[in-house]
Amino acid sequence: MIINIIEEKLQKVLDNLGYEMPAKIIVSNRKDLCDYQFDGSFSYAKVLHKSPIEISETIVKMWESIYKEDTSLKKIEAVKPGFINFTLSDEFINETLNKMNEEPKFGIKMPKSETIVIDYGGPNIAKPLHVGHLRSAIVGESIKRILEYCGHNVISDVHLGDYGLQIGQVIYGLKKENIELEDITIDILDRIYPSMSALCKSDESVKEECARITKELQDGNAEYHKYFKRIKELSSKDIKRIYDYLDVHFDYWYGEADAYKYIPKLTEELETKKILETSEGARIVNVIKESDDLEVPPLIYQKQNGAYLYGTTDLATIYQRIEDYHPNRILYVTDLRQALHFKQVFRVCEKLGYTKNTTFEHLGFGTVNGSDGKPYKTRAGSAPKLDSLFKETKEAFLVSNPKNDEMDESDLDILVNAIIKFADLQNNREKDYIFDINKFSTVVGKTGPYILYTYLRINSILEKEEYSILRLNKEVYNETDRCLRIKLLELENTLKYSLDTRLPSVLANYLYEICVNMNAFYEKNHINNLEDKNKKENWLFLLNLANKILKEMLDLLSIKIPKKM
Repeated sequence: MIINIIEEKLQKVLDNLGYEMPAKIIVSNRKDLCDYQFDGSFSYAKVLHKSPIEISETIVKMWESIYKEDTSLKKIEAVKPGFINFTLSDEFINETLNKMNEEPKFGIKMPKSETIVIDYGGPNIAKPLHVGHLRSAIVGESIKRILEYCGHNVISDVHLGDYGLQIGQVIYGLKKENIELEDITIDILDRIYPSMSALCKSDESVKEECARITKELQDGNAEYHKYFKRIKELSSKDIKRIYDYLDVHFDYWYGEADAYKYIPKLTEELETKKILETSEGARIVNVIKESDDLEVPPLIYQKQNGAYLYGTTDLATIYQRIEDYHPNRILYVTDLRQALHFKQVFRVCEKLGYTKNTTFEHLGFGTVNGSDGKPYKTRAGSAPKLDSLFKETKEAFLVSNPKNDEMDESDLDILVNAIIKFADLQNNREKDYIFDINKFSTVVGKTGPYILYTYLRINSILEKEEYSILRLNKEVYNETDRCLRIKLLELENTLKYSLDTRLPSVLANYLYEICVNMNAFYEKNHINNLEDKNKKENWLFLLNLANKILKEMLDLLSIKIPKKM
């Protein structure tokens, strides 16, 4: 909001001067000097053959001549070696905060609404959810909520892995142990899958048999389909239980199997457009481009034995999504290691002409690592199941915060979610990060509990005190007061940047910065014993607005607030 206003005014100044450069300003990291800065004069100095400070001084003079009556700035100045510093007026700061308090969604101007399909979660059925499944669910849910908050029509799909080799492996294991359909349980599936997966790696004949079962299932084998139906029923129920705990929800629970009915239509379209080729008995689509620095291998559409692969079902799912939803965008939140796969799939979509009306985005993420820098493992050397991770996190929080051992179980579950989610979302999704369960469980530092403790601390003040003002006055009283107000003004720019980049980390880090400013403000300004009623009511108004922003933005990170802690 504020940045856009300044940039629009600055752009008019630059246009009047005939300077062909964008009016891009940045938030100052020296709040004692100014609120915002412009550094465009440095890059433009070579064009004009002048020093950056000369250009900046010219811009400031033009600004002052155009905006003589403007009251939004307290000060604008050119400073060596060539920056332009902008300092907002107190009146403008408070008037903007008043508008934020009065208007829905804090007066943020939303982009044009689009229909967006987001594909995240993506666990394989018959396989217990472990720490490796966390990021797709947590990051995907947050991106979905940000999109929805910003006015987009969002359609979410978990897209289960339910028709791949693991199904053949589990069916093989169940039949090998003569386990009847009605006797299958989730515990049996948890045991069967890893043992059969390991056996396939050591015994090629077993692997071939599992592949045969998978192929016959895909071809409509009635007996295998009964096993598949039972496995999917049990596994989906358990997956939903975990996702419900994480407050992660989907509009659709489709899987690979649901895409198979679209494969004939997709194949016909590929054949009509002469995109399919035959290579060594398999059917493929060549997706290499002359501009490629590294060779991109063809997408294998159908194996020599007639079986279809992930690329085929992903394309068939895209066919279904375009037919059913006509989306402007389709987003995939998966491991970065699948980048090549999605490059192949998207290039096939380009050949089919799907990219004319739909934009495809792969939003890759890194891994969750332990303190050794390797993927997070239990002491036994395996990725911990999510149920175990939740329990371990709860215990770590209670050890770090023994005064909270009498909290309601529901509040403890909220804290577990906050610990795990904020630990993840504060990091750029494209980067690996180290999950230090003890560090992230404390109420000190950049943690979920710190954010929630700040909210509850301020909320307790607001509940004890009364204030009647509906708008801030024109004053800002001291430096910590001003820093908090300026930080709240950054909400719109932060949210929009988080939306555009698909990075929840931008929003998560902003909330942490708000909390740092709120705590510094509270420590400096003793509201409880303040005799100046006008100042006190203004400060309570400000804290209330800050907490409103905190609560609403935490929801976009899928983090709830406990009753107490």
